Amino acid sequence: MPSTSRMTLRILSLGCALPALVAGAALAEPSQELIDAAKAEGQLTTIALPHDWCGYGDVIAGFKAKYPEITVNELNPDAGSADELEAIRANKDNTGPQAPDVIDVGLSFGPQAKDEGLIQAYKVSTWDSIPEDAKDADGYWYGDYYGVMAFGVNTDLIDTMPTSWKDLTKPEYANAFALAGDPRASAQAIISVMAAGIANGGEPGEASGQKGMELMAEVNKAGNFVPVIGKSATIAQGATPIVTAWDYNLLSWRDGLNGNPPVEVIIPSDGVVAGVYVQAISAYAPHPNAAKLWMEYLYSDEGQLGWLKGYCHPIRFNDLVQAGKVPQEMLDALPEASAYEQAIFPSLEQQEANKKVVTEGWDSVVGAAVAE
Repeated sequence: MPSTSRMTLRILSLGCALPALVAGAALAEPSQELIDAAKAEGQLTTIALPHDWCGYGDVIAGFKAKYPEITVNELNPDAGSADELEAIRANKDNTGPQAPDVIDVGLSFGPQAKDEGLIQAYKVSTWDSIPEDAKDADGYWYGDYYGVMAFGVNTDLIDTMPTSWKDLTKPEYANAFALAGDPRASAQAIISVMAAGIANGGEPGEASGQKGMELMAEVNKAGNFVPVIGKSATIAQGATPIVTAWDYNLLSWRDGLNGNPPVEVIIPSDGVVAGVYVQAISAYAPHPNAAKLWMEYLYSDEGQLGWLKGYCHPIRFNDLVQAGKVPQEMLDALPEASAYEQAIFPSLEQQEANKKVVTEGWDSVVGAAVAE
């Protein structure tokens, strides 16, 4: 990845440009040989794919409809990125239903998995349309979608909306704020701490991790931090009226609640951090051909638009826009472009440095053990 804090990966709908891509090129289909081999295996085991995350419910349904001969076995939908790698480690010699074939993890976990020998290389047919700085050159991992950290607020319970990370220390937010994961294991939570740290004066990297934990410690000391994993249900129940999570998750949760209660999604005025997730195939996948076919589906036009319908910007977004393949109603459903203008795309090195500080220091600096 580039060493600058802003990746060259950008969103065309925001008026920014990507490096030259293979726009509108004829896209290859998976080979019949691969399809037949995957059907013979008959199963695909995924992990950490909640149906309300990035439109995954419809994406999985689309894969099943296209390949009904393949059963999709879904493990632990609320697992974090670290949990996914541990599931591979724990099942190296297991070909049963607890061994994941594929993973979807935060950017920093891709190289870690490669270094540990936990994943195998595979280049999908649409490989050339994935930006160079969002994939491993050898095909071990590749970016799938991205979004920014935001606040989801239950407006039945919160009268004054928080508009910045530092607002979360205010007394009106007593027992109100939660992260959407354990910051010692969840990429989503770790990036949330980074965003808070940038808002608190830290540069992306070690400083953002330290400054972010210091701000979270203030939130905790003020009695505002709720040490549970925030999700749609906890927002609706009032257990966590304010949750920080990826914008696409919050928008999906908002839609799913249908106004009961009403939820407002706010992109903060400071510390706007964008993050890329990556896909990879387990080196020990019991169903390696089904895993490859799954990747082919995810990176096809159909799969990419499935993520976009779930409010995620798919990694081939600019390529699809340039080729005129994105329906206007999908573009219209995205948040206002101006909210993303200050977004920072941390480099892999910055994310790794931030992750190390947060995972090692959370208990001592913040002292709030996040759990279900």
